Amino acid sequence: MKVLVVGGGGREHALCWAIADSPLCDALYCAPGNPGIAALATCLPVKAEDIDGIVAAARDHDVDLVVVGPEAPLVAGLVDRLTEAGIKAFGPTAAAARLEGSKGFTRDFLARHGIPSAAYGRFADLEEAKAYIRAQGAPIVVKADGLAAGKGVVVATTVDEALAAVDDMMAGGAFGGAGEEVVIEEFLDGEEASFFALIDGTTALPLAAAQDHKRAYDGDEGPNTGGMGAYSPAPVVDDAMAERIMAEIVRPTTAGMAAEGMPFKGVLFVGLMIDPVKGPRVVEYNVRFGDPECQGLMMRLKSDLLPALMATVDGTLSHMTLRWRDETAMTVVMAAEGYPGSYEKGTVIGGLDNLSETADLVVFHAGTDRRADGTVIAVGGRVLGITALGATPRDARDNAYAAVDKIEWPQGFCRRDIGWRAV
Repeated sequence: MKVLVVGGGGREHALCWAIADSPLCDALYCAPGNPGIAALATCLPVKAEDIDGIVAAARDHDVDLVVVGPEAPLVAGLVDRLTEAGIKAFGPTAAAARLEGSKGFTRDFLARHGIPSAAYGRFADLEEAKAYIRAQGAPIVVKADGLAAGKGVVVATTVDEALAAVDDMMAGGAFGGAGEEVVIEEFLDGEEASFFALIDGTTALPLAAAQDHKRAYDGDEGPNTGGMGAYSPAPVVDDAMAERIMAEIVRPTTAGMAAEGMPFKGVLFVGLMIDPVKGPRVVEYNVRFGDPECQGLMMRLKSDLLPALMATVDGTLSHMTLRWRDETAMTVVMAAEGYPGSYEKGTVIGGLDNLSETADLVVFHAGTDRRADGTVIAVGGRVLGITALGATPRDARDNAYAAVDKIEWPQGFCRRDIGWRAV
């Protein structure tokens, strides 16, 4: 098969890493890719959001399957366009991608189908949003309705903080059109987890759970980010909890989307808050693999990923089983100093040659580029995802940080407590 992966971040590097290992893959392309991906695939100079360009690239290279990594092209209808062109694509249609593209849509969907989640309100009027906040009190969660690269969420501990967040999103235009409408939600207590399942429209196949670290700094301090690290499996999701998540959330979501005429095909990422009494509740849906969770999932997956992706597209997941490594996978994200705020671009990253990549240790590239002389530089906020396996969470953590310490990048930083709950 000829496969094209769309995207250029750490998630796409992990997907390329897994797909390249498949005996079914004869040629692998990535658009636009990055220096890490370039060691595995032919990188094409086409941006992930360039719908026409991606369709043309798939045609030009006679691609058998397109795997869409990021959410923006999914919400923009890339899978619809590829399907119309007769090209198989892994990912949901634009209609189904609204589960991530509109938080208001998702909240209404959850309520219609009785799927456990938070109480909420949707607002397009600034003063009505503020009145709701004052009536509910704090803590409370304020979300931009649309896509905001993982940053459009404020967990406000005071009413004033929530009011400021609404002003920032709706009046200040902090997230552009994504913040023209906001969703204000009940604050949920418990332990967070990320749960993934492949869905072929009717059948859902559970993958594995992970736990992400959203806050920028140690001790879960600082602003929310796209994710500063993750590990899998997550102890909070044992076999019994996984079955509850499938029975109470994933299968009803699959059935509900089909019943509403927009069957979901692709990978569903359920962001959860798990309470020992109230059980699992949905914090959010994403319609693609998480980043940095994907890196650990791909390291733990023993089965060939490519047949599972094809079965999802073809509607034959009921015949599919997957095997997983028992070890813990730990991903530590190295980010540019200042992220998720402003940060310097073009700083040099050294020491990567000090690391020998194995089946148990991979440095996944996210926000990198390579100069003509071969020097790797940082061009994004989250730049590297150092992912290691270990027999225990502590072993995985030690292996990951030992690798981090060999990287020479003074302008970068990372959290030093990834996986602290499991450790």
